[in-house]
Amino acid sequence: QVQLVESGGGSVQAGGSLRLSCAASGRTFSRDGMGWFRQAPGKEREFVALISWSGVTTYYGDSVKGRFTISRDNAKNTVYLQMNSLKPEDTAVYYCAATIRRGYPTRVDEYDYWGQGTQVTVSS
Repeated sequence: QVQLVESGGGSVQAGGSLRLSCAASGRTFSRDGMGWFRQAPGKEREFVALISWSGVTTYYGDSVKGRFTISRDNAKNTVYLQMNSLKPEDTAVYYCAATIRRGYPTRVDEYDYWGQGTQVTVSS
């Protein structure tokens, strides 16, 4: 089992920045790929970014490329999402998730463990 706890959400004006954190506990975090997803009201959960277990490979959804950066610190069992140049359309609940799958898992059903989510609200 892996327990994931997100933090760092909040309210920010358009153009601002936030950094989300996801603390993992339980089984060996350093062997899991990690992803961030988001879900806005009335919409499906959307892939945002992923990072491989080693941190070498990262991949981003088209809507956040060039603005968001995913990183991880395996010594701290934590994955981060740095969000810059935020837009009102980035408003959503953000979830981190863990997967044992290699490659570029971008679907919700490819992830095995999920956090409870943290709200991000961007005002214009």
